[in-house]
Amino acid sequence: MNRSFITAIVITGCASIAHAQTDDRLSEISGFFASADVISGPEIVDCTLSGGTETSCFSITLGGDPLDYTPGPWCPTNISDGADAGGIWLENGEVYDVDGDFIANLAEFYGDSNWQLFDEETGEVRFTGSLEACEAAARPDVAEEYQNYCVQCLPEYISEDSTLTYVIPLEPVASDRPTETRMSGSGVAYNGVRFDAPAPVDAILSAYTIAAFDDCGGHVNPFVGYHYHAVTDCLENSPAPVENDSLGAPIGIAMDGHLIYPHLLADGSHPTDLDACNGHLNADGSYYYHAGAAGSNAILGCLAAEAGCMLEDEDGVCDASARIPRP
Repeated sequence: MNRSFITAIVITGCASIAHAQTDDRLSEISGFFASADVISGPEIVDCTLSGGTETSCFSITLGGDPLDYTPGPWCPTNISDGADAGGIWLENGEVYDVDGDFIANLAEFYGDSNWQLFDEETGEVRFTGSLEACEAAARPDVAEEYQNYCVQCLPEYISEDSTLTYVIPLEPVASDRPTETRMSGSGVAYNGVRFDAPAPVDAILSAYTIAAFDDCGGHVNPFVGYHYHAVTDCLENSPAPVENDSLGAPIGIAMDGHLIYPHLLADGSHPTDLDACNGHLNADGSYYYHAGAAGSNAILGCLAAEAGCMLEDEDGVCDASARIPRP
């Protein structure tokens, strides 16, 4: 038989296997995001990761709002309101209900008499109630007129056609140094909501504002839309298969391609030997993350591998290396 013909058969056979493997992987990814608002994808694209590695990524475009629950509430309207009227706040590793009592006692809570988010005569809480107010208050340099406000941005302030495109490596690429999550976020949950970097709490508190999270650990800003800064018990129905009984099912995919599991193990115990990124190397050599405790304001401490991109333009090209400052 002609040698070149034999070579052609081998190449064609390998290509068919690779194509089948790619289809299987895309099917797995589609299944993982089955409960998300998928606009397009997933598909395989070329990408450049944060360390400069050129590789293959999957790209998926998602709507920002979860389909499995309605975000909110965030700010109570009066200091007589109970916990069901507001969300939560994170402080020193603890989670606090943002109810009327919390708002009324902020001066005592922070030991600073300048805190006054409510009208002393009526008990009404000052909160941002418009897109204009949201844009002025939901930023590191809070506009002076919105100091001493409870900051809430509502999902309806965001355009209905607002989407985010996640470009994440199919296979994680080890990095010689951790990547900060502030460059691309931590990852994305199975319901399509972005896992964000830690909230800029110091800037928020310095303006005497509380940018409350809802009970699921999320809030809205006019630039990213609805996103998580904490993982609570809202992400309990992951569609991913349980491949390790001790871990349970993953709740998200990090921007470097590693899986993210809940904060606790399946039996309710705390994982041990986590690194600075909240990651752990399994006995089989696989690496994965555990989400940080809800009160920690850090879903991941960092990314252990090279990160992909989070793009506002669905047709954009991922070059994460262009965003990473070099020493």
